[in-house]
Amino acid sequence: MSQETKYTEDNIRSLDWKEHIRMRPGMYIGKLGDGSSADDGIYILLKEVLDNCIDEFVMGAGKTIEVSVQNQRVIVRDYGRGIPLGKVVDVVSKMNTGGKYDTRAFKKSVGLNGVGTKAVNALSSYFRVESNRDGKSHAAEFEQGNLTNEESLEETSRRRGTKVTFVPDELIFKNFKFRNEYIEKMIKNYVYLNPGLSIIFNGERFFSENGLKDLLSDTLNKEDRLYPIIHLRGEDIEIAVTHSKAQYSEEYHSFVNGQNTSQGGTHLAAFREAIVKTVREFYGKNYDASDIRKSIVGAISIKVMEPVFESQTKTKLGSTDMGGNFPTVRTYINDFVKRNFDNYLHKNQETAEKLQRRILQAERERKDLSGIRKLAKERAKKASLHNKKLRDCRIHLGDSKKERYLETTLFITEGDSASGSITKSRDVNTQAVFSLKGKPLNSYGLSKKIVYENEEFNLLQAALNIEESLEDLRYNNIVIATDADVDGMHIRLLLITFFLQFFPELIKENHLYILQTPLFRVRNKKETIYCYSEYERRQAIEKLKGKVEITRFKGLGEISPDEFKYFIGEDIRLDPVMLDKDKSIEEMLSFYMGKNTPDRQEFIIDNLKVELDLIEEA
Repeated sequence: MSQETKYTEDNIRSLDWKEHIRMRPGMYIGKLGDGSSADDGIYILLKEVLDNCIDEFVMGAGKTIEVSVQNQRVIVRDYGRGIPLGKVVDVVSKMNTGGKYDTRAFKKSVGLNGVGTKAVNALSSYFRVESNRDGKSHAAEFEQGNLTNEESLEETSRRRGTKVTFVPDELIFKNFKFRNEYIEKMIKNYVYLNPGLSIIFNGERFFSENGLKDLLSDTLNKEDRLYPIIHLRGEDIEIAVTHSKAQYSEEYHSFVNGQNTSQGGTHLAAFREAIVKTVREFYGKNYDASDIRKSIVGAISIKVMEPVFESQTKTKLGSTDMGGNFPTVRTYINDFVKRNFDNYLHKNQETAEKLQRRILQAERERKDLSGIRKLAKERAKKASLHNKKLRDCRIHLGDSKKERYLETTLFITEGDSASGSITKSRDVNTQAVFSLKGKPLNSYGLSKKIVYENEEFNLLQAALNIEESLEDLRYNNIVIATDADVDGMHIRLLLITFFLQFFPELIKENHLYILQTPLFRVRNKKETIYCYSEYERRQAIEKLKGKVEITRFKGLGEISPDEFKYFIGEDIRLDPVMLDKDKSIEEMLSFYMGKNTPDRQEFIIDNLKVELDLIEEA
């Protein structure tokens, strides 16, 4: 008979605020990560601090925010009203304390729960807050949420406002690194949504005059737009819409009270519905919704009284009401779009004609592909049933909670040995594996028809669930895992070409990555070090000294499952695939997969030289 576990008063424990945040950080900032993904925790920390600065601007206090990120230290300075001096310590260290509970002060605030800066404080190895107002200054310093120094109230000539300095705790965020590209995108979103606001990041000024129109202008090059961006503003709502020449799926950017709701919500669903309804009524035709929205690129921003989000990270709106005397979110957006979008189409005949031609073209393409799509879906379903290509994770098999979506990852591998190693060593709750059979087809210049006719592409599309839009994307992270040799890099290029050609929004929204795996294993009898570069190999040899064994991994299949678990776990290294903002998608596709130009030859030689040298050396 098994011994019964004792359960007494000694088993009951109360955690203070900082202990709970540090023990369960995912409840407050989503996933942790190392900074390689735009939704990693270190960026959420920065966002929480910036949100407070934005709220000050919205309330009419402070038109400039200064942000400095150097190595691991972040400094954010606003010129708002400043935290009330007697509450400087409380607002960053006492849960359920803040000014945003008083809706008179913060009518349409981003952060309502009084948690944001407390989470930053608790998850930082160093945190300092300073408030300047009424000619006086008050500051306090913390380590891991513990108050270490509170400065006395003093006279100051500094401009009013709040300054926060923090260093994310490496015990929580292992091997983290800030990527300026992600910070710049976050800052751009803030200025798009707040015309008149300047944010200075590491000395560079970001400013927007035209709001969401500027966002779409930066998202889609002029050459890729089917017609000029339609930009409409109203009370507590702003939208921007165009259609792309270069992509097939829908792409949306949605915001609530200045917060980027990357997973959409009730407002985005209403926006998509309103576009379809308005177009049908304008043309007097019952066009299929997918034909109207095919290739659409849109943005919507609304302001809601006391919004309800589905998680602390505020990535999906759950509210159905606008608040105050307004109707529901759905009714408000439908009425605005119907009235203003319809008026625009009546006044801009050329745009209306281009839009209708695009809808009719999409209708023809859909009908031409209907038979192929049906067969393709049947093949995908059959392959899934027999588990030939996709080894799914438990979130999609019903054994885990949806809250872990941000952690979901699909590894795209080549060869049975590599996919076998990853499958055996993965986290079955959040990590899935898709196994490629041979080299993918070069899809450059081909039509969407090839996605359904080519088995690899069809099954990959089905695994990701991205045929119509990204809204139902099954994995937050899509990771290309190929060998670090010439063939492996060729497969990477072919896969990137596939996504650029048919699903560029996956790259734009930072879902696509390259898995970095070690090139060398250096070990002696006491210690093993895995090295990702020649520099790291030399460091390892110097550290271990004496007689060492050096192994060169020439392929992923050579790495055992016992070793692989270290490279796709907490210490995973990912390189994000990013678009060049100065080039159109067509230009990039032509460069990488078009005619073999001297420029491309030079690029390939420069990027493969290190790898080839290492192979020859080994």
